[in-house]
Amino acid sequence: MAQIFETIMLVCFGLSWPFNITKSLRARTAKGKSVMFEIVIIIGYLCGLAGKFISGNITYVAAFYVADILMVSIDLALTFRNRALDRMAAKEETTV
Repeated sequence: MAQIFETIMLVCFGLSWPFNITKSLRARTAKGKSVMFEIVIIIGYLCGLAGKFISGNITYVAAFYVADILMVSIDLALTFRNRALDRMAAKEETTV
């Protein structure tokens, strides 16, 4: 039963990331994004996954940890891309 609730928690958290990724792709800006927040989220998911391996309780739930880590990592990469786009836009504004 605990695995079911853990899966529901991971799915609920994971549902927000596709929306965040889409927003990052469309916005093309890193304004309002926190790299530290995303890194802390990834660390949290990695710790949860590590707990699964340490306890020897590796079940289907581990796949949800991996999926969530991948989604947050994609959004983090987009944040870095968007920061670069922000710097380029700022540089263009100062030269015009």
